[in-house]
Amino acid sequence: MRRYIRLPLIFLVLSLFALLLVAVAGQQYRLFERGWFNVKTWWQPFEQSIGLDQYKVVLEAKPIEGLDEDISALTFDPDRNSLFTVTNKRPELIELSLDGRILRRVPLTGFGDPEAVEYVGANTYVITDEREQRLIRVRLNDSTPFLDAKDAEQLTLGIGLNGNKGFEGLAYDSAGKRLFVAKERDPMLIYEVHGFPHDNPEQPYAVHVVQDQKRDSRLFVRDLSSLQFDERSGHLLALSDESQLVLELDVQGKPLSTLSLRKGFQGLKKSVPQAEGIAMDDAGTIYLVSEPNLFYVFKKPTE
Repeated sequence: MRRYIRLPLIFLVLSLFALLLVAVAGQQYRLFERGWFNVKTWWQPFEQSIGLDQYKVVLEAKPIEGLDEDISALTFDPDRNSLFTVTNKRPELIELSLDGRILRRVPLTGFGDPEAVEYVGANTYVITDEREQRLIRVRLNDSTPFLDAKDAEQLTLGIGLNGNKGFEGLAYDSAGKRLFVAKERDPMLIYEVHGFPHDNPEQPYAVHVVQDQKRDSRLFVRDLSSLQFDERSGHLLALSDESQLVLELDVQGKPLSTLSLRKGFQGLKKSVPQAEGIAMDDAGTIYLVSEPNLFYVFKKPTE
């Protein structure tokens, strides 16, 4: 008789343990928030969103030829109509065509661990040093042979230093003069830096760092790999490698739409293995790079 009593008890304990594991996994992977968001947007899509879910891949997993080092981050340069990325083991700033071909390579000296690059104006970019949490503004012209950090304007924030879980992504709002800086995880945060780069020598140098805790708490992703600011809508795009997702946030930091990087979504034949950088051009085309040096292009079908 006792044997029959023990079996339901063991089954109950195992069931409770399984439910606990599901709850922990759901919390860690933000599955509940993501699921609820999917239900809401399916029932009533946000009309003011960019509509990331409508994008389709038009160039998938094209290898970037000629690179031995893995690239990280991506930014669009409207003046050159090209893209820029960086490598960190053997630091270089690399210019890419809009179809993923290498156009130019510029060695970086004294940058430590460059992890992100962002276009902030004509011939001007900001590069991050992830471990030291430095923001470094550089100027590049057609004849620049190399870039040395000691010759550049720098800002060190040093907020919550945490090894290689530092500054992973950048985005720039040219109208609002805001530089968005993504901390990858532990904790996952997005800072808004005002006053850097310092573009008006007639004004005193003043840097102001803002954190939006309400917006950051809405990020139902596991990490942040890259950022992109859409000047047309004022919305911010956040790329997560671990969640295999691009998330659109409105001006209040409210999630509006998502672009999945998993097989079967957005026309993808295979999941994007390790997304590292995202950029958007003036026409709204989305470019993405992934380790090991794969190049993607997503476009929204015209009606």
